[in-house]
Amino acid sequence: MFDKKTKSYTDLLGKTNRIVEGTIIKGNVLSHADFRLDGDLVGNFQSDGKIVIGPAGSVKGDIICKNADIEGKFEGKIQVTEILNIKAKASIHGEVVCGKLSVEPGAEFSATCIMKTNHKGAIPNESTEEKTTE
Repeated sequence: MFDKKTKSYTDLLGKTNRIVEGTIIKGNVLSHADFRLDGDLVGNFQSDGKIVIGPAGSVKGDIICKNADIEGKFEGKIQVTEILNIKAKASIHGEVVCGKLSVEPGAEFSATCIMKTNHKGAIPNESTEEKTTE
């Protein structure tokens, strides 16, 4: 009568994990749900959803995700299958691979950037050949 069903990770999409300002994580983070980071992450991050790096947040490491909004600092390689939004106060250093890119005026963007079309939701990697669209 009161049996609880365990939720699949697809039920978690749209719900957000939150790391607050002043928190430091050293290590890798794997999340199936969306993620908001206002603290510091020294390590890699992977998600099936969206990551938001708030104005006080910073990441030093690699990120693989579906969508990303960056307002804080990022240093490393980021792979975003859909849309990467870089806000005006953001600071980006490293490598960027994304489907679509939006950079607001005022953002610091010192990175190599490759834009790839989304093929069946796959995350691009070094072994994938780059395809040019005209």
